Amino acid sequence: MATLFLVMIYLSFITLGLPDSLLGAAWPAMHKDFDISLSFAGVLSIAIAYGTIMSSLASGTILKRLETGQITLLSCLLTAFALLGFYYAPSLIWLIVLALLLGLGAGSVDSALNHYVAKHYKAHHMNWLHCLWGVGATLGPIIMAAFMSGQQGWREGYITVAFIQFALVVLLFITLPLWKRMASHQTTGIHEDKELQNNLDPISIIEKPMQLKGVKITLMTFLFYSGAESSVILWGSTYLVSIKELEAVVAAQWISMYYGGMTIGRFIAGFVTYKVSNHMLIRSGLVMALVGALLFMLPLPIIFSFVGLMLIGLGFGPIYPCMLHDTPKRFGKDQSQKLMGYQMAAAYTGNTLLPPVLGWIAAQTSIMILPFVVAIYIIIMLLGSENMNRILKMRTTDVSTCKHYSLRSKKCAQ
Repeated sequence: MATLFLVMIYLSFITLGLPDSLLGAAWPAMHKDFDISLSFAGVLSIAIAYGTIMSSLASGTILKRLETGQITLLSCLLTAFALLGFYYAPSLIWLIVLALLLGLGAGSVDSALNHYVAKHYKAHHMNWLHCLWGVGATLGPIIMAAFMSGQQGWREGYITVAFIQFALVVLLFITLPLWKRMASHQTTGIHEDKELQNNLDPISIIEKPMQLKGVKITLMTFLFYSGAESSVILWGSTYLVSIKELEAVVAAQWISMYYGGMTIGRFIAGFVTYKVSNHMLIRSGLVMALVGALLFMLPLPIIFSFVGLMLIGLGFGPIYPCMLHDTPKRFGKDQSQKLMGYQMAAAYTGNTLLPPVLGWIAAQTSIMILPFVVAIYIIIMLLGSENMNRILKMRTTDVSTCKHYSLRSKKCAQ
């Protein structure tokens, strides 16, 4: 039963990644069919991001009213209908509405599943789950390309992914009692520890999560991580063609290798977490990515740029899932529900905001700034991560002191 339940979570992460890369793959044909500007994809991306950010921010409140299995079922159902809507979409207005619904469906389930896994499973599962999200995000364009290269078009690609989502909805509905049984079993297993935490851990006294030390630093780290990751994806090919003088096809292949490097990094990290803590993996990943950014920017033979790009991808791999998994440890289980949604919202904000800003600056100067900006983002993340580790060490000392003297005030948590 436990294995079947875990398989359901893994399948959910694969299908969570499927729609994320469909728009980019389908847009060259979509914008012609609707007779709109190529740049309008940015509007749809913003609509998806807006819906995702809103539902991520609301996920903590939703989790208090619904169970994780119910949220996953409803969110996947909403996503499936949105994808089906893309198949039938008659006009541009419908595309915007459907993009917003797609984002609303993605945000809640993303936050809910990440919170559940961080609370109930070990770090290796979090890394492997996000590795499988990468598999889903990779399969999306492959499915779309298969339809667009044949007799059919992008609409058939969307309806195919919609049917996959509906299949997951059916499985989730059938196994919904399993979610409830597993939640009851896991709650029984952690009841005493949670009660002990509520009685002794001063963190639980604070009602507003944003009052906790380290929350703003953590949100900043999520923002810059997603900004750095997506900036390389969006502008990496342009940099390689304009600065490193690669052919466009080769540059695109290199960027796909960067994406593959992140997936491989998460797969490997899943094994490494058996021996190494999350904060060590985050630190090592950031250092590796910084070395990669330096190799990417320096005027060295072209092979060093490829190595640098791969190091950035491999280094980025474990950072996001490890930071998510550390949320209950950093801020307590009682606060992690809302904070998981806040972190996802910060990540999507960075993903949406920072790459266009970088592009605007590059248009005024040169795309040569890409690796320099990515290196600055990584340094900011490294400083923020080390500062968070220092706060955790201080908090551990303070909690021990508060427990010893039985102090029950906000001062202990601060």
